[in-house]
Amino acid sequence: MTDELKTVARFSDIMGAEIAAGMLRSNGIEAEIFGQDSSYPCLNVVYDRVELKVKPEDYESARNLLAANESAE
Repeated sequence: MTDELKTVARFSDIMGAEIAAGMLRSNGIEAEIFGQDSSYPCLNVVYDRVELKVKPEDYESARNLLAANESAE
């Protein structure tokens, strides 16, 4: 699935990325997480280094789902 994936969102922590990926997957969209945190806490201070990626054909649907979820909070 790593061929030609599009970054649909960026996160500063793995937990936020996992939650978003789970929501996309529960809606039928395959999602992969890249750039997971290091086991060394001092290396995790860079913001938005965890990326959530989807297939290009799922990109718009994924953006819409993530936006709807964010506005519902």
